[in-house]
Amino acid sequence: MQTIDTDFNLDAFLQTVPEAPARILMLDYDGTLAPFRAERHLAVPYPGVRDLLNDILSVKRTRLVIVSGRSIRDLISLLGLAKLPELYGSHGAEYLAVDRKYHRRELSAVVAEGLLQVAEWAQKNDLAGIIEKKPYGFAFHWRGLSRTRISNIEKNVCNHWESKASKFGLELHQFDGGVELRPEGIDKGEVVNRVLADAAEGAVVAYLGDDLTDEDAFRAIRGRGVSVLVCETDRETSANVRITPPVQLLNFLRRWV
Repeated sequence: MQTIDTDFNLDAFLQTVPEAPARILMLDYDGTLAPFRAERHLAVPYPGVRDLLNDILSVKRTRLVIVSGRSIRDLISLLGLAKLPELYGSHGAEYLAVDRKYHRRELSAVVAEGLLQVAEWAQKNDLAGIIEKKPYGFAFHWRGLSRTRISNIEKNVCNHWESKASKFGLELHQFDGGVELRPEGIDKGEVVNRVLADAAEGAVVAYLGDDLTDEDAFRAIRGRGVSVLVCETDRETSANVRITPPVQLLNFLRRWV
């Protein structure tokens, strides 16, 4: 495991997990628990991940939370777990508790109008084939396309919406494989704050993620837990440590169990 923070020792941290009075494990989905796929509906977890998550849930000593930009409906289908953990979908705008109670953020009329205009603009600009309608926004996916096509899409979307998004209470966010428009104030850092608001004293806490959208969570957890970048290559990050999937990811989950 390659350490980003030279003063941080991941092995030492994992040794504290068995005797911790409480444990909280927050996990991103795409790129962390599952490899990226151009066919997003086929992005199932790495082999072995489901079994380890089921083990963590069955032991009942960890508050397991999945945090994703996907909708909760997608997460339930792709995870395929025997029992569901807490689920935060749409970067935290949707929440499904362990008792299956569902909560969602209400959209203002201004935001709703903005999202309608995004859909109409995408249709007029021949981008309907790469746009994903989410419960709280739209994502333009370009994974698997040519570099020229990617560059053209990125310029088109960003040039048009960078100056207009805020008018409708929207923000433009880059992610690995595309760009997304979603309402202001929705990010994974806020999810971390919500989860830790009622954390027990002395709880051992970790957040694992891979994407630029996880950087908000890495910053939010600093000083309160451990942030782990799950990525095959180095990049600038606020995480404490980097591990590579799937081998080191599986090792981390096994040691957590």
